[in-house]
Amino acid sequence: MIPLLYLIQQPDFQEKLNNAPLDYQIAFFISSYLPYILLVVIGYFIYYRAKNKKD
Repeated sequence: MIPLLYLIQQPDFQEKLNNAPLDYQIAFFISSYLPYILLVVIGYFIYYRAKNKKD
């Protein structure tokens, strides 16, 4: 029953994005890529610290 309700209530993001104002589209674009960018920066920081660690 719950999966059926989920399919019925699932919003159409593409339609909402096309009808949204430009500011919303920019915020959606930034928020969709921000987690990946943060993970890359954190991964590089950990790599850099481990590489330069003196024994």
